[in-house]
Amino acid sequence: MKARRIATIAAGLLVTGVAGPSLAQNVAVSPGYPGHVTDTRTGKVWTPSWDSLDAYQPTDPNHPVNREFNPRAQRESVPGMISQRPRAELMGTVPIAAGPSVPIMAIDAPSLQAVPGQRWIAVLYVTNNSANSIDAIVDCHFTNHAQKVESIRVYVPTAGPGERLGMAVRGPRVDTFVDKVVCVPMAPT
Repeated sequence: MKARRIATIAAGLLVTGVAGPSLAQNVAVSPGYPGHVTDTRTGKVWTPSWDSLDAYQPTDPNHPVNREFNPRAQRESVPGMISQRPRAELMGTVPIAAGPSVPIMAIDAPSLQAVPGQRWIAVLYVTNNSANSIDAIVDCHFTNHAQKVESIRVYVPTAGPGERLGMAVRGPRVDTFVDKVVCVPMAPT
């Protein structure tokens, strides 16, 4: 009985010793995009593709990037408009409904996500409601408390008739605080 109790305690200590380092890993150093995205309209699960530029994030707690700050006091901004041509994933097709009361192209409100140690991304969905192929242009504005942080002009790959495309728009580095992204169609109008 006593040997069994000691064996149980030893097994518990072993599990705790092995699990501790696994559970204590820093999420900020994990490579790549942390998960999948589900398109709420079509139900398709997909992983946005994007370039992992500027992947280094300092781990020193005294580094300026890791210090506490007031996001409203941030004045950092990327000047001008940056162009991107992201790869798009075909989510599916939708009924062709363009007409006097339905726009040629529809944009779903983008979701803003931070990839730890890398960049902010906006998951964007563009739907072609027309019977013709379109080459959409979308402007996305990453902001902090209504102040511009970075503006991106997105050249969406050609969307065929009724096609719904999903893509990841790469925003500023995560060491710059962003609280909102707004995307507006520029062409076709």
